[in-house]
Amino acid sequence: MTKTPTPKSWIEAIHAYVPGKSTGADGRPLIKLSANENPLGTSPAALAVRAVEPSRYPDPDSKDLRAGIAALHGLDPALVVMGTGSDELLHLAAQGYAGPGDEVLFPRYSFSVYDIAARRCGANPVVAPDADYGTDVDALLALVSERTRAVFIANPNNPTGSYLAKGELARLHAGLPADVLLVVDQAYGEYVAPEDEDGAMDLARAHGNVLVTRTFSKIYGLAGERIGWATGAAPLVDTLNRIRGPFNVSNTGQAMGLAAVHDQAFVVHAREHNRAERERFVAALNALGNHGLRPLPSEANFVLILFEGALTAEAAYNGLAEAGYIVRWLPGQGLPQALRITIGTAEQMDAIAAALRTMAETAK
Repeated sequence: MTKTPTPKSWIEAIHAYVPGKSTGADGRPLIKLSANENPLGTSPAALAVRAVEPSRYPDPDSKDLRAGIAALHGLDPALVVMGTGSDELLHLAAQGYAGPGDEVLFPRYSFSVYDIAARRCGANPVVAPDADYGTDVDALLALVSERTRAVFIANPNNPTGSYLAKGELARLHAGLPADVLLVVDQAYGEYVAPEDEDGAMDLARAHGNVLVTRTFSKIYGLAGERIGWATGAAPLVDTLNRIRGPFNVSNTGQAMGLAAVHDQAFVVHAREHNRAERERFVAALNALGNHGLRPLPSEANFVLILFEGALTAEAAYNGLAEAGYIVRWLPGQGLPQALRITIGTAEQMDAIAAALRTMAETAK
């Protein structure tokens, strides 16, 4: 047998990320509510600048986009670093501060990339128990050891939609040693009402061990352009800049991102649409009474539904596919009893609620 290079043992332990599907088992295209994309699409202002010279390398520092982000959020542009989506920045945070023998800590039922990011750099992923599918601060702090190098939390959390309020996030940070990096993944942060923000950026301004990541893939509707950013203390930003890709945000991505930042009316509209349709959808599920469907409280653009009665999550997943909708069934993340459903248009949410009602009432 021909010999081939052998990957590191920790790389072989990685289970590759599984994206949300867009087709049924038979290959039929379905309405995609499995990837938390914005049902309203993209800001018209961003779409207007799609045609950008492709033969030239992009600005390696994304100066204009960083300046626009900084102005919007009251940050120093020098403390903003861009990534190929926030995924790249999550990986870089683990790579920059953890390695073989170290530990990366995160809650159960978190974004699956955290486990991959830890293993990719040879660190050991450590999973803290949840509190009814949400982040448990005490459980996280109890697992911090001398080997802990980073703690990752998504706020709002994916895939559960749970949210750690400002006081609890501050308590988590206060309980961590100063040499442990706290990464607050705010991919869905813009969906939270401004008055309910979690204080993560204030923590990042005031302390040297907090990194906040955000993305243009969700509320901005630019998932296909792969644009993410992070902010934190200067040494953290310097570390990420040393190891990120040198031209990691394309010309088109930088131009569309900046236009999207300047169109905050679109962001407000998307947030209000999401809140209204999420509330209507949850109310429709709650109206099913004792049929065993339990939607978890969500601050994101999706709802995780627990199936605790005769209708199983797998049967509901298949039934929704027959009705023309693809949602996210999560047995690979320890949630075989749950479906994560992206908030779509009013018509889509009404159709899904009606389909779930029919299946629940006929399940035995």
